[in-house]
Amino acid sequence: MLRPMKNVFRKWLVRYTSEYLSTTVIYLMDVFLSVVASGIVILFSIVLFDPDFQRNFLLAWTLLSLVASLLMFYVTRSYRIIIRHSTFRDLGKYALACAGKEVVMGAALVLIFGVFPNLLMLLVLDFFVGLFLLFIVRVIMIAVYDQMKKNSIRRRNCSNVLIYGTTDKSVAIATRLSNSPHYRVMGFLSDTEGMKHIMLADFPVFHCCDDKALDTVVRDYNISGLLFAKEDDARECQDTLVRYATSNKIKVLISPTIDEMVGGRLVRNRVREIKIEDLLGRQEIKISMSEIIENFRGKTVMVTGAAGSIGSELCRQLAGFGIERLVLYDNGETPMHNLRLELEERFPELKFVPIIGDVRMPARLDFAFRSWKPQIVFHAAAYKHVPLMEENPCEAVLANVAGSRNVADKCIEYGVDKMVMISTDKAVNPTNIMGCTKRLAEIYVQSLGLAIDRGRVKGKTKFVTTRFGNVLGSNGSVIPRFREQIENGGPVTVTDKNITRFFMTIPEACRLVMEAATLPVENRICVFDMGESVKIDHLARRMIELAGFVPDKDIKIEYTGLRPGEKLYEEVLSNAENTLPTSHDRIRIAQVREYDYDEAREYAARLEELSLKVDIPSTVRLMKEVVPEFKSRNSEFEKYDR
Repeated sequence: MLRPMKNVFRKWLVRYTSEYLSTTVIYLMDVFLSVVASGIVILFSIVLFDPDFQRNFLLAWTLLSLVASLLMFYVTRSYRIIIRHSTFRDLGKYALACAGKEVVMGAALVLIFGVFPNLLMLLVLDFFVGLFLLFIVRVIMIAVYDQMKKNSIRRRNCSNVLIYGTTDKSVAIATRLSNSPHYRVMGFLSDTEGMKHIMLADFPVFHCCDDKALDTVVRDYNISGLLFAKEDDARECQDTLVRYATSNKIKVLISPTIDEMVGGRLVRNRVREIKIEDLLGRQEIKISMSEIIENFRGKTVMVTGAAGSIGSELCRQLAGFGIERLVLYDNGETPMHNLRLELEERFPELKFVPIIGDVRMPARLDFAFRSWKPQIVFHAAAYKHVPLMEENPCEAVLANVAGSRNVADKCIEYGVDKMVMISTDKAVNPTNIMGCTKRLAEIYVQSLGLAIDRGRVKGKTKFVTTRFGNVLGSNGSVIPRFREQIENGGPVTVTDKNITRFFMTIPEACRLVMEAATLPVENRICVFDMGESVKIDHLARRMIELAGFVPDKDIKIEYTGLRPGEKLYEEVLSNAENTLPTSHDRIRIAQVREYDYDEAREYAARLEELSLKVDIPSTVRLMKEVVPEFKSRNSEFEKYDR
């Protein structure tokens, strides 16, 4: 009962004083302080000098102080000065009022009692004591007001949160949040029943075994956030606490690591709301970067498709590896410009060269290789959007097949140590044009590497191909699309209720690509273990829930049907393939059918020739001839499978 009354009083006081203190109250307060000052002066004089003041004098002194104060504070209008905005300039008005008071009192006392010893001293002392009291009381009031207002604003802006777990890190977070202007810890949530009714770091521990118990805690403590110390904890609780939080519009937050804190304190934008990629059902892929860094230090590295989703992240990570020079190669002007500005700002010591160029143009590639002599090349340039490439098959061939061939050939010509090609899981048993073109690029690059190893082609370049699935946050990914649709109020469009995909974050994919580049897996296809596949429908519903809405009620989900070339699930390996382990448990080597280099070169040349003529039927037929497992699905090209 006392706490609510205290809060009501605090809110009233702050609200009242933030607008004004009644001028009448201020006026009377100033008069009171002035009279008190006069009383202090008389008492001081009696104690110090022991004068023989008569009772009539003391009464007259007090009454004159009262009358003079009433008169002068009214005349000077000092009570109209807003206390919280008082400055040293306003001290002049208070001094004028006090001086006027002394003049009035002195004149009256002379008229009543005549001139007597110590009158001037009494008036001077009364002036300074009165002015001091007026000043010091205002300083105290301003300080108290500011503190109360600060506390009120903090309380108003703070989010009441519960911290999951009772580990040392959970307790440390609670301690750091004690002075946070944004979050107020109300207690801990524990899975252990024996922890209930326990106080930890002066906060209660709650054991909430079901939604009903959680409802009680959330209601009693006005909880608006659930804070996890680790992402792993959030993943483990995604079907319990996270589900409850999202369905009840409670924010799910994840604490930063120690090095993300500012001055040992948590910052609001560092305690982030949990992202959907945090809940994909697997732990983040970790690799040791020290060995990778040593393999790239002091070298010139070239990245094709540098301004794309994968390419740009590769550039960001490579920029911190102590490389000699970074060559950026892309045909997108605006994204290249943006990447350039970012690298200049984040890595001012980095030597890098942005080149606008198309991998389909051998002469432009030759200029880049001839001018900068890269030692390692990451080939990320490609057309990747399945429906779009299904409508433009010849362009897909020119970019993905001819472009990859051009880059590989230049690597041989200019003695590049290693070329790493970025492929896709859509190259496995492809059902669309895009996937088949990536498989054709794999065939050419791998056959060229094997031909070098067997002495049939002169060169020293080692080739590594990497395969992985969808990357979260990439251009054209379902995640940004779903976010946009949710922000617009829906509907969220899913092609099929049963469609599944493998997912990986862009930084994870890039780290694994660089790890593969350092492994002794030359002329092989490296397959990344991406964990379990995720239902896109489930992903959409989770994102709607995390946004605080109810799927199919607040935000509708519509099923639009599979797009041209799209299949229900992606495969990392074809049925006929086996894998071999590597030193990294997330990277395996695909044992794929080998192709003769001369045949692969002839096929690539014929495909380029047909594509330049825009002979779509002949191009597609040849693709299916070279890659017999290519069976079109939901596509006009199904007729060529018969």
